[in-house]
Amino acid sequence: MTDSDRRDAAETRSEWSGDPEPASPDPAVPAAAPAAAPARKGTDWWGEIKAIFWLILAVLAFHSFIAKPFYIPSESMMPGLLVGDRLVVSKYPYGWSWVSPSFHIFPHWRGRLWGALPERGDIVIVTPPGQSSDYIKRVIGLPGDTIEMIQGQLYLNGRPVHRAERPPAMIPADANVRCDRPEDMRFGDFRATGPDGRAYCRYPVFRETLPNGRSYDTIDVGYSEGDDFARIIVPAGHVFLMGDNRDHSADSRFSIGQQGLGGPVPWENIGGRAEFVTFSLDGSSSYFNPISWFTALRGGRAGTSLHAAEGPVPPPEPGAP
Repeated sequence: MTDSDRRDAAETRSEWSGDPEPASPDPAVPAAAPAAAPARKGTDWWGEIKAIFWLILAVLAFHSFIAKPFYIPSESMMPGLLVGDRLVVSKYPYGWSWVSPSFHIFPHWRGRLWGALPERGDIVIVTPPGQSSDYIKRVIGLPGDTIEMIQGQLYLNGRPVHRAERPPAMIPADANVRCDRPEDMRFGDFRATGPDGRAYCRYPVFRETLPNGRSYDTIDVGYSEGDDFARIIVPAGHVFLMGDNRDHSADSRFSIGQQGLGGPVPWENIGGRAEFVTFSLDGSSSYFNPISWFTALRGGRAGTSLHAAEGPVPPPEPGAP
């Protein structure tokens, strides 16, 4: 087979194989340009600002109408609440009023929206008349109730509230719970050392049970100005509030000038009901030491319910003298 025959046979095989012949470039047609990279979009700052605005608005709405955190700054509700406790306050149980927004931005108005009176024994946050700060106290008297204190004994509607002595409260002493200051020791020395060798504050405790069967512990360390309180009738639309630490509480027994509540408080000044403790700090933490945020936690406080104990209604006792 000659070279010419071999070339003819190869061309024949190429035609029958179905392989396309490579197209020859046409110099009249320009080559396609490479695909351009997608352009980078800039940050939508206005969109980011709107998202942050709606987030802040949602948080404020939740704080104002559903629930908010609360910090215990004083000893007025011991032994149930300690300085350094953080707790949840629900806003809706009594309806809403001018104090419901977290920052009290509304002017004062009377009444409540979908309002309901609290129950005796509830722990509530309250704004004293003419002020903007929040106190935390317990509801003792409702509209129409007669309230009186004689030598530390509480009288409700002419009858003494049932009161029983309990074992002393042994509260661990720390930076937030002190019993060695002069104002603490004017009633006596309540410092004690526990079996574990730690320092404690040993306070006398009395369990009060209201006529509706709700009970709670109070501290009574001795005679103080608030142990005698003249008889009053709680006006309509008002509640009478007291702290559980009876000798260290500025409440409805004291005037506004004494940093108290100035008597029974209008119900629209109640901001919500205390529900439970979320966590508690002993006062040893530091903003600049993250480890201390954990070492300062008090064990066993998280989840503590703040609702008064429910029980049988105590039998009536003789009336006030």
